[in-house]
Amino acid sequence: MGWNERIIEEFRANNGKVGGVFEGAPLVVITTQGRRTNKPHTNPVIYLKDGDRYLVFASNRGSAQHPDWFHNLAKYPAVTMEIGTDEGYVKSFATRAVVIEGEERDRLYERECAIDPTFVTYQEQAPRVIPVVALYPLVLADDGERNRMIGEQLIAAHTELRATLQQVRVQIDDAIAGAPAAGVVAPPDLAEQLRRNCLTYCWGLQLHHIREDGSFSALEQRFPELVPAINRLREEHHVVSEALQRFESLLNEDVSGDPEALKRLRGELDELVSGLEEHFAYEEEHLLPSLNVTRRSVP
Repeated sequence: MGWNERIIEEFRANNGKVGGVFEGAPLVVITTQGRRTNKPHTNPVIYLKDGDRYLVFASNRGSAQHPDWFHNLAKYPAVTMEIGTDEGYVKSFATRAVVIEGEERDRLYERECAIDPTFVTYQEQAPRVIPVVALYPLVLADDGERNRMIGEQLIAAHTELRATLQQVRVQIDDAIAGAPAAGVVAPPDLAEQLRRNCLTYCWGLQLHHIREDGSFSALEQRFPELVPAINRLREEHHVVSEALQRFESLLNEDVSGDPEALKRLRGELDELVSGLEEHFAYEEEHLLPSLNVTRRSVP
């Protein structure tokens, strides 16, 4: 387990509090979408509360380059933020990232420097202007059109994940059908292609559930009657997350063109997605009516 992973694990286990270099610091954990791979990337960062928004600083400890998470959110501004709460446990929130520019950026960075002089050192060391990013949490109100858009995005994500899964299954089945004779391994590029396609699906599903966990906080605040359904969905997300980790470990260990290996891969994939369609259907059944969306309303 790396340094970031240890910090994140401690953060989640202690309602946002950690020791070491971050002891006593206001810390959030953010998850961004990889700008090249679309893989979820999770990082602990210092924040400053500013009204209803949260400010984070792409200091990268004063290095010459912006941190990867900044490049990610610059391309994909949908960011999931985790933070300690009065309830005594870390919660996720869906946010929209906006890079602050000009005089406002300077004023906000100086404000952070007055609180934590380390950021003065970071800017002195860095041969660049350290970006300031505002994270705006999702708030659901009586805006029917906005709520409907969120519901339609949910349907679109499910539709895309279903289609990607079907493509991966077909590719594995085609590879099994066209596999060479027993004991002969197919070219490495076939195995690598299958591995990449499987990872694309896994990362897409993982990112979708991370973002949903963030959106759930806004949904349960706006629609308290959905709390029981949302609690079930969160638990199911946890189960799927563990299965994704096992499947990704399998992909990293061995995905060869051997027929038996391909069949094992197909079996593991089926186990991974077992119950996923039921999960999607339950989610759509319970959440979409509150968002004024029906399945038929989506093109």
